[in-house]
Amino acid sequence: MTPFAILSLIVVYFGMLFIISHYTSKKNSGNDAFFKANKNSKWYLVAFGMIGTALSGVTFISVPGEVGNPENQFKYFQFVLGNAIGFLVIAKVLLPLYYRMNLTSIYSYIEQRLGTVSYKTAAFIFLLSRTIGSSFRLYLVVIVLQRYVFDFYHIPFALTVLISLALIFAYTYRGGLKTIIITDTLQTFFWFPLFS
Repeated sequence: MTPFAILSLIVVYFGMLFIISHYTSKKNSGNDAFFKANKNSKWYLVAFGMIGTALSGVTFISVPGEVGNPENQFKYFQFVLGNAIGFLVIAKVLLPLYYRMNLTSIYSYIEQRLGTVSYKTAAFIFLLSRTIGSSFRLYLVVIVLQRYVFDFYHIPFALTVLISLALIFAYTYRGGLKTIIITDTLQTFFWFPLFS
């Protein structure tokens, strides 16, 4: 695939994301819409979108190489089994608890049960771990984009990073959670041809 074809796909993909963001932000305004999607998200969209969220470019770049290594063939399978068990615990334990106590996240529950210090500590650890994990995934994606697209156009690596961050910020800035739910669902939908 040529750099121009890859760049064209990226433009089309982000064009779709901006259309979705515009559509979802037009009907919603305020913090409740941004952070909770007005508590009006369809469960099947959220559940389907969670599959695509668990996958990333790392899954398709690094995992196949590790599976081919005889010493590491089943290491990733443990992760898959852990995800399956985790999704069951979320569905059977946490979600009923959230609905019963009218909570938005586990951190509200931690604050109620264990106090503000525990709540802030747990939230800090979560934010730190997600920031580090997301940074590594973004770094991998930017390296691939740089190598196969932007090097061809002589665009420096730092500018590739800034463009990537600006695009991510731009499509989520106004739409909030509703935008993310719909884009995660589309991402999962487009991953499925890779599995067959």
